[in-house]
Amino acid sequence: MSDAKISGVLLAGGQGRRMGGVDKGLVELHGRPMAAHVLERLAPQVDELLINANQNAERYAEFGHPVFPDEIGGFAGPLAGLHAALTRAHHPLVVTVPCDSPFLPEDLVARLHDSLQAAGADLAVAKTFDQAHPVFCLCRREVLSHLTAFLESGGRKIDAWYSTLNIVEVCFDDQEAAFRNINTREDLSRES
Repeated sequence: MSDAKISGVLLAGGQGRRMGGVDKGLVELHGRPMAAHVLERLAPQVDELLINANQNAERYAEFGHPVFPDEIGGFAGPLAGLHAALTRAHHPLVVTVPCDSPFLPEDLVARLHDSLQAAGADLAVAKTFDQAHPVFCLCRREVLSHLTAFLESGGRKIDAWYSTLNIVEVCFDDQEAAFRNINTREDLSRES
């Protein structure tokens, strides 16, 4: 990997509608909040950890990392979390992961970074077979102004935004199960 340091951001800004309106990152899996599992896997892969949360900031602060909300109101989705992260990250590269994917690959950041550098891309996104996983992405902080303009024009769809950038999709077919997320109580009961 190059000398460029990487900020890791846990995206926990959603409303958890499919989980019955509860904060998914704080739902327990094997006796610990899902966010704890995600942070544990992400921490060794990055130089800084940040948490984007629009509710329960005090609970997320207990994990010992800076917590910040979206700057764009109304639970605008993962792009609003990425936007807030890009404004607060201290390093030139920012990787995002969702709070409801506790099995993320232990080599996620290295593989995204290698592909980003090799392609000279703005953004690297994980992909398994024909399914892109846009909330698992590594991007350069320089995309902030581009993202700000997209959001200010009313854009919210992450794939619509990143399709306007120089991106590289990174194959994780060998770890497809690592990208499964826990969106509902049924998903949670299957993992318990």
